[in-house]
Amino acid sequence: MRTITIKPKAITHNLNQVKQRAPHSKVLAMVKSNAYGHGVAAVLPALQQADGIGVATLTEALEARQLGWNKTIGLVEGAFSADEWQQAIDHDISCVIHHRPQLEWALQNIPPAGSATRVAWLKYNTGMNRLGFNAEEVLSVAKRLHEVGYQLILATHFANADEREHPLNAMQIQRFSSVLATLQATISPDIQGSLCNSAGVVNFPEHHYDWVRPGIILYGSSPVVDKSAQELDLQPAMDFSAQIIALQTVSANDAVGYGSHWQAQTDTRTALVSVGYGDGYPRVVTGDAYVTVIDADSTQHYRCPVIGRVAMDMIVIDISNALESLALDSKVVLWGDAPRVDEIAGHAGTISYELLCRLSIRPKRVLA
Repeated sequence: MRTITIKPKAITHNLNQVKQRAPHSKVLAMVKSNAYGHGVAAVLPALQQADGIGVATLTEALEARQLGWNKTIGLVEGAFSADEWQQAIDHDISCVIHHRPQLEWALQNIPPAGSATRVAWLKYNTGMNRLGFNAEEVLSVAKRLHEVGYQLILATHFANADEREHPLNAMQIQRFSSVLATLQATISPDIQGSLCNSAGVVNFPEHHYDWVRPGIILYGSSPVVDKSAQELDLQPAMDFSAQIIALQTVSANDAVGYGSHWQAQTDTRTALVSVGYGDGYPRVVTGDAYVTVIDADSTQHYRCPVIGRVAMDMIVIDISNALESLALDSKVVLWGDAPRVDEIAGHAGTISYELLCRLSIRPKRVLA
């Protein structure tokens, strides 16, 4: 059986790690893309100590409201139409404003006093060059929004926060702090700031400002290149597992799997595991990729290499180092405590975000 086990206690632990690192900031916890593949319904109870949640689409925002989330919801790409802007008002959702059409919708349809939509996250492009106004534009846009009663949070997004010494980080920080200071001096001292994503929370503690916006760190994955999740005291929020469905011995010089890329040097005991890229396990992994096999009584754990090419529905592993008595139905951990999802992402030439978000609906989902 293919099983994805979600661990809400781990998410709460990771949230507490963020709060300890940013004790003077509010936390907008990212739950976009179905909570990075973990399931919004599963994670919201674990995020009750967050000050708000961030989503990418109105559909995600409405789902969170329907699930009972009554705190701040930040729509981080903003409304996509005038109709969505009205729906945001109707459901008390705060929106990012990052281009002219959104500004016009906000000016033409002003939310009532006390509405969460009166809080506008004004996006400033400091160097990521995706969404946001430039420095000159953001000053005029902020003035117009403030004049009609919006409470403003200046926000930007790091392009390279995972690499602390990347030169663009210092430039983005300088641009952001300068414009925020100007806005506070010329428009209102009440204008707030939000700069740091997960990596920024770790790497730039002196620049947390009023709101931090953690994402991947909440789910137990390291957001920085020079520290592992274990070093950051993060707990994996997901255990992805399957089972052994067949055992066999591959003779020396015989090959395994599509393309016959892996060849046995000696007679090799192998196991077939009921998981593949149809479930979300990456098709292309290096020869260093491994799984952890747990025997039937859960007393022994074996690190077993993945061999051959990953198929849609199964992988093959080398169980030469496991007990001869290893049985069918033994649990195989694809990622969780060991290996961590960051490790498998590295072996697949990608990042943990992608692996978590592209899991298919086929594995059974349970809560720990």
